[in-house]
Amino acid sequence: MPDKDFYDQVYQVVRLIPAGRVTSYGAIAAYLGAKSGSRMVGYAMNNCAGIEPPVPAHRVVNRNGLLTGKFHFHPNSLMEDMLASEGVKVEDDKVIDFKNVYWAPSVELAL
Repeated sequence: MPDKDFYDQVYQVVRLIPAGRVTSYGAIAAYLGAKSGSRMVGYAMNNCAGIEPPVPAHRVVNRNGLLTGKFHFHPNSLMEDMLASEGVKVEDDKVIDFKNVYWAPSVELAL
């Protein structure tokens, strides 16, 4: 059974990712103190459809900038289209200039 509290924490972090920026599953997991929990973050992203307020799951990619979650968007090009509408360039399912559009929660949300 999924950990609803963990999922809710993931959704809170993902809602803070600014338009035009992306982060990784692992970065979210590490920020939440679950360093090896990137797969759980992925599961949370797979289950966020219809959650209110909306969760911008299209802004979460893998550690190399690959759109590994694109198959959970319909059509499959939707994730790339949503990123493009925010100014994030993608080529061959990979974020271009990943280092410059990367949003690190542990840095951006540091107290």
